[in-house]
Amino acid sequence: MTTEQPTTEPVADGPERPAQEGLPRTVQRVYAPSCRLRPLASADFDRVLQLERVLFGAGAWTYGMLADELAALGRWYVVAEPAGPDAVAVYGVGPKPVVGYAGLWFDGDVAQVMTIGVDPHYQRHGVGRALMEALVERARKLRAEAVLLEVRVDNEPALALYERHGFERIGLRKRYYQPEDKDAYTMRLDLRDPHARRGAAS
Repeated sequence: MTTEQPTTEPVADGPERPAQEGLPRTVQRVYAPSCRLRPLASADFDRVLQLERVLFGAGAWTYGMLADELAALGRWYVVAEPAGPDAVAVYGVGPKPVVGYAGLWFDGDVAQVMTIGVDPHYQRHGVGRALMEALVERARKLRAEAVLLEVRVDNEPALALYERHGFERIGLRKRYYQPEDKDAYTMRLDLRDPHARRGAAS
């Protein structure tokens, strides 16, 4: 995805859209006590794009947009897989599926959260929190001055997640998300502040 277009809205541990079409319904309740993060690979594209369509509808990234985004300079993307003896894979027997994904862009000064998405079956189990902590820690390792992101003004679960990590609202971008025609808050976490929180607050 080109940087001239709005980035995909980060989705935290709560669904913005209730629709779950396209996801199997083999499991009514999913336990995800922990997850393992690893780099996003080309083999994950189909699964990530499936989640994109479920989570973002008309605003979902296409295959070409995702490929362009990953090939762009300064990008860092990870996916989450369920882990632990009590984890139940959405697809039943077989490899555990990707249940979340997130990306960061570092331009040499600040880091920008490009996206966070979590499988609706695994929301509210800490997957979004783990992905957010990974992005912030990556930004610290890159010696970024701050982390920026945009979020829809009506996405209360995402706003709560970011505020727990110390992000503050610094601006409003009118009609930022298209084609939904929704406004976005710009939020910032200052990494130069020695009192900036590391990870989610208790």
